[in-house]
Amino acid sequence: MLTGQALLYFIYVLAAASVILAGESFYLSFAGRRARAGAINRRLKRLGEETTAEQSLQGLLQERGLTGAGDFSFGAIGLNRLYTQSGITGNPLAFAAVFLFAGLSLALVMALLLDFSVTVAVIVLLLVGFALPILVLRRARNKRIQKFATQLPDALDMIVRSLRAGHPTTVAIGLVAREMPDPLGTEFGIVSDEITFGLSLEQAVRKLSERVGFEGLHLLSVSLSIQSKTGGNLTEILSNLSSVLRERRKMRLKIRALSAEGRVSAWIISLFPVFMFCILYFIAPTFYGDVWDSPLILPVFLIFGSWALLGDFIMYRMVNLDL
Repeated sequence: MLTGQALLYFIYVLAAASVILAGESFYLSFAGRRARAGAINRRLKRLGEETTAEQSLQGLLQERGLTGAGDFSFGAIGLNRLYTQSGITGNPLAFAAVFLFAGLSLALVMALLLDFSVTVAVIVLLLVGFALPILVLRRARNKRIQKFATQLPDALDMIVRSLRAGHPTTVAIGLVAREMPDPLGTEFGIVSDEITFGLSLEQAVRKLSERVGFEGLHLLSVSLSIQSKTGGNLTEILSNLSSVLRERRKMRLKIRALSAEGRVSAWIISLFPVFMFCILYFIAPTFYGDVWDSPLILPVFLIFGSWALLGDFIMYRMVNLDL
């Protein structure tokens, strides 16, 4: 039997041990969160969540609309490729359902509460439910490709330096995956994991090109394919490719600067009629008289609207050159 003083000391020891264990638990939890927050790309954050490399790889692929093996997960390959290249994570069906539900809700509100015609409500449904998500995905893909184009020459230079230091190619790619931020860091991390789990370097880079959609990666895939079949100095090939990508980017930025006036003119010419129509409609609603009741008003709007969009597309193609 413990005496009262011994029992008191025992309680003190338990209390001290509890405080120490609680402090250690809090510190480890905080340190783990801080390490994950300090990770520079999404792959490193997932690896910091104490998941295996295989589970992390499958999770990264599946959240991009791919299967665990890196293939497209549903039949509409074009839409699946667009979703994957946009970099948006999550369930593709849930992404589409959000826009479809928003378009349907807006169409019902316009048709039932605001007394718009059924034709206008259907057009709104098609624009919001089907056209808008595609535009969002295309914009996200273009922004992601621009970031990738900025990062890729630096990543190739890092691989070249690592190869010249005597490291194998897989180690050099793993170094890029650890040191580069997203989007390039995670994508090269997926390449490193796929090589670890059995794919060849050529196959992994080809899958990378499909996931990103950047033409520079297609050049990299072709270069690696030729080098693996015919031989050659890989460091020299990657160094030259890095220089080519930098020069192409400089030329693209120069052309974009020179065509800035044309793009601004296109925006002004396109938006001015819409802006004036809105001003007249709100200032003088009766300015157009009984023209709204004419059966020709909707076809006229559709024809001239389509004609204006065609002109915008032509101007867009004139000031956006593919290099």
